[in-house]
Amino acid sequence: MSIIDNEITSAPKVGNILLTKQQIKTRIKELADDISKDYPGKKPLLIGILKGAAIFLSDLAREIKADIEVDYMAVSSYGATTKTSGVVRILKDLDEDIQGRHVIIIEDIIDSGLTLSYLIKNLASRDPASLEICSLLRKKDTQKLSIDVKYQGFSIENIFVVGFGLDYQQEYRNLKDIRVLENAHHNNGY
Repeated sequence: MSIIDNEITSAPKVGNILLTKQQIKTRIKELADDISKDYPGKKPLLIGILKGAAIFLSDLAREIKADIEVDYMAVSSYGATTKTSGVVRILKDLDEDIQGRHVIIIEDIIDSGLTLSYLIKNLASRDPASLEICSLLRKKDTQKLSIDVKYQGFSIENIFVVGFGLDYQQEYRNLKDIRVLENAHHNNGY
C-alpha cells in the first residue's frame, strides 16, 4: 500500500483475463490475412512501436502471406507512471527511408490517440506511398483525436491492461493473455 495525494491505495495486481492467447492468435491471423490481401506485390514496411508492439508485430509478421519489411520506432509520452506527460519524444527513429513506401504503423493499444497522432504526422511528412494503422487494441470512447485505424484487433473498455507486450512499469509484458490490471490509477494517453 502507498499514500498518494493523501489517499491510501493498494498496489496494482494482475486480475482477470480479458483476452485469451487463443482469441489473440485467431484475431492476429485475421488481421494478417487482411493485410496480405491488401498488399499483393507491394512489400509493405511494418513499423512496430516499441516496446509494447514488439510481441504483436512478431506474431503478425509471421502470419502475413506477402513480402514485408520490418522496422521499429520508440517513442515516449510517459515516465514511471501511467499518466501521459503530453509531450511525445522519439527515442529511436527508423533505420529505413519510407519515401514512396507502403507503411503500416503497428501499435499495441490506442487510448487518447495523442502519441499515434504525432507519429502519423511525423511519418506522413516523410512522403510514404501510403500510411495505415494496425492496432491490437483500441479503447472505446477515449480518443481525443479522430484516427482512422484500418486494421483493429479488439475494442476494449477504458481499463488498464497488461500482457502480450503491454506493461505496467516494465512488468507483465510476457503474460500470454491480456489481463486487467486492478488498482491501477491511470489516465493513459497512448
